[in-house]
Amino acid sequence: MNKKTVAGICGICPGGCGVNVLLVDGVVEKITPIKGHPIGVVCVRGTHSKEIIYSRDRLKHPLLRVGKKGEGSFKQITWDEAIEHIVQAFQKTKDKYGAQAVMSYFGRGSFESNILDIFGTPDPTSQGVTGFLYPFGSPNGTGVSSICAVSYNLLAPLPTIGTPMHALYPDFENSNLIVIWGTNPTTDSPPDKVKKILSAKKQGAKVIVIDQMRSAMAKLADEWIGIRSGTDGALALSLLHVIINEGRYDKDFVREWTKGFEELRAYVQHFPPEQVEKITRVPSYTIVRLARSISGTQGASLLMYTGLEYSNCGVQSIRAALSLWAITGNLDTPGGLVFRPRSPTKFPRIRLEPPQGVKPIGADKYPYFCEVLKSAQFMEAPRAILDGDPYPVRALLVFGASLLTSLPNPDLWKECFKKLDFMVVYDRFMTADAMYADIILPATTNYENVGYHRHPDGYCQLRQRIIEPIEETRSGYTFLATLAKGLGYGDLFPSTDEERLRFTFGSGPVSLEKLKQNPEGIPFDAGRREYQKYEKGLLRRDGEKGFNTPSRKVELLSSVLEKYGYDGLPVYIEPKEGPLGNPELYKKYPLVFNSGARLQSAFRSQHLNIPGLLKIQPKPQVLIHPTDAMQRGINNGDKVWVESPRGRVSFWAKVTEDVMTGQVEVNVGGGSPIHPVEWREANTNYLTDYENRDPISGFPVYKALLCDVKKQE
Repeated sequence: MNKKTVAGICGICPGGCGVNVLLVDGVVEKITPIKGHPIGVVCVRGTHSKEIIYSRDRLKHPLLRVGKKGEGSFKQITWDEAIEHIVQAFQKTKDKYGAQAVMSYFGRGSFESNILDIFGTPDPTSQGVTGFLYPFGSPNGTGVSSICAVSYNLLAPLPTIGTPMHALYPDFENSNLIVIWGTNPTTDSPPDKVKKILSAKKQGAKVIVIDQMRSAMAKLADEWIGIRSGTDGALALSLLHVIINEGRYDKDFVREWTKGFEELRAYVQHFPPEQVEKITRVPSYTIVRLARSISGTQGASLLMYTGLEYSNCGVQSIRAALSLWAITGNLDTPGGLVFRPRSPTKFPRIRLEPPQGVKPIGADKYPYFCEVLKSAQFMEAPRAILDGDPYPVRALLVFGASLLTSLPNPDLWKECFKKLDFMVVYDRFMTADAMYADIILPATTNYENVGYHRHPDGYCQLRQRIIEPIEETRSGYTFLATLAKGLGYGDLFPSTDEERLRFTFGSGPVSLEKLKQNPEGIPFDAGRREYQKYEKGLLRRDGEKGFNTPSRKVELLSSVLEKYGYDGLPVYIEPKEGPLGNPELYKKYPLVFNSGARLQSAFRSQHLNIPGLLKIQPKPQVLIHPTDAMQRGINNGDKVWVESPRGRVSFWAKVTEDVMTGQVEVNVGGGSPIHPVEWREANTNYLTDYENRDPISGFPVYKALLCDVKKQE
């Protein structure tokens, strides 16, 4: 127990432990902690205080809610009782409303990506999308992919080059120019690209970082190009403007392997560098120089991740960057952006098919997203939960996720949680979501799990269990397999972790016995690396030459997006809430708001309750330029308010030239009851906008809003 109090709703100790607390003017002065307390949220007995004591302790037992939702009142039950409650609640919901009224949300909290080899969709490509509920009859297996990664990984590259981004890699070893756009490899999970980039730089490759802030990677690069958040698409189109108008593109490739070049040529005329400088804040001479560098360098590689996703044209901005690499001859060429070889070896998977006849939630507004992912778009869940539109959702499984610390407008999601008939949370800690759950199940860490990792370069390693599961914690796979059995379709899946490993490695290229004998891992045949695979029939499943798009070409003008009613060209949309998009609002909120950059000490809201990691950054920060800070009378370390049109949240100022003038970077992740008070009161999502989204993906615009920062008196 931590000897501090956190403002919140009083929780009731289910064990009647009678914890001794001395209150002086509402502040806890003395605590006698109770060993083995099942929750770590206890009632201050004999008072009417609305204070709770927060705990960093892990959940170790299944819990059943005995009080009101959000109150934190639970009692300990057995796993068998918990599974029975869930099965009965899901079946009751199905009988009354239909199976589609049960929804799941899978997050990154499990970090068990190979669960999807068993509970995946027909073509699983991103964690957070699962087919676990398909056999139950629900198409609404959704998750973190509703707000993360798939714009970059799927929705932009598939209609453009016909391949997910995870099937490509920057050929750093042969690069002469490396452009890192909107991502910071030093905080990747894992940060495995940093060493390769620095090695290439040592060998003579020039490294350029395009980012709204001077990240750790930008400090290691040869050049940092600062940009206004949300305008990356305009920059890419201006680079295309220079390259096309100066004739610096690969004419043979464009003629033979692209569709829509003339339409793109006409469109980019709206983006001359002088005009785009006013949009992006990137000097026109820098735009021209960068365009000539990319087009004039043999072997220019591109590294992106999720940074470009969170604007009003996130999908199209990524498409514009891919179009740039394609027409300059840097796609599947030495040193460029290269397609991975198709591995001749296959590992067994269970392919679950979505139920027919009922569309997932969000399919009416985001049809391309729902069709590609075979899942719901969870951002549309509130209208189904609160209004029954297009049909009711009444039960929710939250698996390793924290919705209240990751989605805009937490109060809206609290309203949804209260409206649900049933909610179950599987997690390691008492998250903010768990306070509203009917059943909470204690999750293991990977130290307590068995599993495996397959690297796309042809390497497989068994992950051994280091310690036995603590008390009554269970692995995510064990939980899902047990629940599937209770719901009547457990026979579809291996029932234990050992059976799962036997299934995965029973007929694949690597045997389980060899993996156990070689804890360092075993290589397998990932296919022969070669370039220009589109000319050799190595990209399409039918063996024909070309790209895996309808035209067999790089579709600068996408027929797939046009089919779904979107612009086929990689069009630019000015941020709706920005200096140019909303000048009147900008007068009141004169700083461009950006959030989401990862910390070295935390992964979103995870780890902010770990004492050793908290020492690295004890308080949530807003990064602000010295010029903007001085104008507001703010000094480094001052407690400040960050205010947006939605509300205000408390942070501590970090005055730094690592951000551009007129922009701020706001830490994300705060808002959980297990966090210390400084982080618990710093939920960035009270500042973000639930309604403001990318029209193709439905992703919230986390990185292109408006705000102001004011010193707290």
